[in-house]
Amino acid sequence: MQAPKVWSNVWHFLAFGFGTGLAKKAPGTWGTLAGLALMPLLYLLPLWLGLVVIVLASVFGIWLCGRVADDLGVHDHGGIVWDEMVGIWITLILLPNSWQWWLLGFIVFRVLDIFKPWPISWLDRHVSGGLGVMLDDMLAGLIAAALLYATWWADVPLLAG
Repeated sequence: MQAPKVWSNVWHFLAFGFGTGLAKKAPGTWGTLAGLALMPLLYLLPLWLGLVVIVLASVFGIWLCGRVADDLGVHDHGGIVWDEMVGIWITLILLPNSWQWWLLGFIVFRVLDIFKPWPISWLDRHVSGGLGVMLDDMLAGLIAAALLYATWWADVPLLAG
């Protein structure tokens, strides 16, 4: 396997979450935190524009993750974390901008991304290329968002925001 060129190649730099994917332990968690750090910028945008940014980041991510995976000769290199960044954006974009929702969103998304319950696991095993790298995290983000949105809609007092 070829070493990532994170500091000399812009595509690797982006795919590796601005370097967070180089973490020796839990690179996906560090990549999710990088995505979380960018959430305030998405919340500054009107909702429709934030959603457009996420769709564009998803489409770009399919190409980006596929290209970097090909460069590295590994289908889904653990250091490629652009998919985690997009996944946390999908998780949080429709929820209130508060630390409680961010924390809960982070936990629910990471649990789904790590344990990959069906149908996430099916996508992870059966879809290849950049689409395969992105799709399981996008679905984890959608499922996490649905679970959290249902919690918000149910007006759980601890998380009202």
